[in-house]
Amino acid sequence: MTAPTPPTLRTGKLCYLEIPALDVHVSATFYERAFAWTIRHRDTDRPSFDDTTGEVSGAWVVDRQPATEPGILPYVMVADAAAAAEAVVAAGGEIELPVGRYGSEVLATFRDPAGNLMGIYQQPGLEEAER
Repeated sequence: MTAPTPPTLRTGKLCYLEIPALDVHVSATFYERAFAWTIRHRDTDRPSFDDTTGEVSGAWVVDRQPATEPGILPYVMVADAAAAAEAVVAAGGEIELPVGRYGSEVLATFRDPAGNLMGIYQQPGLEEAER
């Protein structure tokens, strides 16, 4: 088994997100189930995560209001937006904007268990690359 590649270090890189939560454990489980994020420090009052690439990490916080209105809108990259939307619903989230082609992109938006509005972005060619 090969060791994981360390994350890319570069000035200007988006690297860490604090995601508002009503219950940090519910939110951690949601993102783990919906997007296969790795959860660290699960049994603490501040579980944290690494995305599937290990390039972006973060934690859930309860000292901030959920981002229920569009402001900055982060998108999670996926191979199949329809499958990701199904996973969001199965994990306890709600689809806000249904999966569809918007301009030249296949997108959807969803609300996590805390009500945060987030996006799903289907990366062209990713499904084939991940096979």
